Amino acid sequence: MKKDLSTKKSLKIAIIGHKRIPSNEGGIEKGVEEHAVRMVALGHSVTVYNRGNDNINGKKYNQKKLKEYKGVRIITVPTPNGGLGVLIYSFLATVHAIFQHYDVISYRASGPCVMIGLAKFFGQRCVASIHGFDSQRDKWGRFAKWYLEKGERLAVKRADACLVLSQNMKRYVKEKYGKDVLCFANGIVKPKILAANEIREKWGLEKDSYILSLGRIEPEKGLHYLIEAFRDCNTDKKLVIAGGDSNHGYYKKLTEMAQSDDRIMFIGQVKGTLTAELYSNTYMFLLPSNLEGMANTLLESMSYGCCDLVSDIPENTEVVGDHAETFPKGNVNVLRGKLQNLLDNPDIVANYKSNASDYITGKYSWDLAVEQMIRVYRGEKVEYNTVWEESLKGAR
Repeated sequence: MKKDLSTKKSLKIAIIGHKRIPSNEGGIEKGVEEHAVRMVALGHSVTVYNRGNDNINGKKYNQKKLKEYKGVRIITVPTPNGGLGVLIYSFLATVHAIFQHYDVISYRASGPCVMIGLAKFFGQRCVASIHGFDSQRDKWGRFAKWYLEKGERLAVKRADACLVLSQNMKRYVKEKYGKDVLCFANGIVKPKILAANEIREKWGLEKDSYILSLGRIEPEKGLHYLIEAFRDCNTDKKLVIAGGDSNHGYYKKLTEMAQSDDRIMFIGQVKGTLTAELYSNTYMFLLPSNLEGMANTLLESMSYGCCDLVSDIPENTEVVGDHAETFPKGNVNVLRGKLQNLLDNPDIVANYKSNASDYITGKYSWDLAVEQMIRVYRGEKVEYNTVWEESLKGAR
């Protein structure tokens, strides 16, 4: 018998696929936290399945095994470290979820989507959210790429609805699998701008004395292009690279590239006030990625009123429009020229800063993203566009 998911009924929702909430480990975790908390505030029951492993890239992660967070129920799933961790986690989480009688299981990211077939066998409604095509990431070996691609295929073919983060991803799915999927978006809120207090004490950073790159340090983020370009720039400003050592071999390569330039600083993973101060006081924000879904750091930096310089991959240009500078992906020479021009012309930087925050916070909203996602969970026919104002037609 088909469940009643009418607009008057509160939903019982499970979310599987993130590492854990609350955390700042990545964009998926940020999205799950923002979605789940808002869904609870709207009267829905939400359970998230956190991973139980505490060893992240060889480093101890001091995880608090919470049972509840801001009204969201948390179940921590035993998860071994190593390559089979995601498979075991998503299998155990799915088995548990099958017997909880949820109205919908929301799978996040490619790997966990491999379990959609199991959930569908037991009659579960499943919605898949693909935040990026993980099988294309440089860090994975042959088996991992095959497994991730299998998850992507099942998300597209077997889920009741599949959502992706950009029009470019939507086109890719149509060309590869012959299926139409929906676009959803991350959200952002207007933040409070902070003075350079803690970052001055910790690293000697003053307002506009540095340019910033913040996020996971992995090959697809293109930081080797940035370091190579920056080394030849004429400036007294620092290049601050903030992010955890998520790929040790790549991190080591970057630090070796930067050894001869004392303007380049690696400050590790940051959170809270440190992150806010870094965004608030940077002269410029850099995102030279080869591959993205929709980068939370891009939305965050613009919400703080940063001048952004980003690679011209569609996932970036769809977000920034003409409100940021772009360069051809992987082109170090053009990146160097654009970087030097912005360093030499603070008036151009100031112009970008003057409208970045209003533009991005007017375009993307967590509340609207959640409203649209709930409609998908219910099975309503929704045709998305990454410009959320256009998708509001008939939504309320």
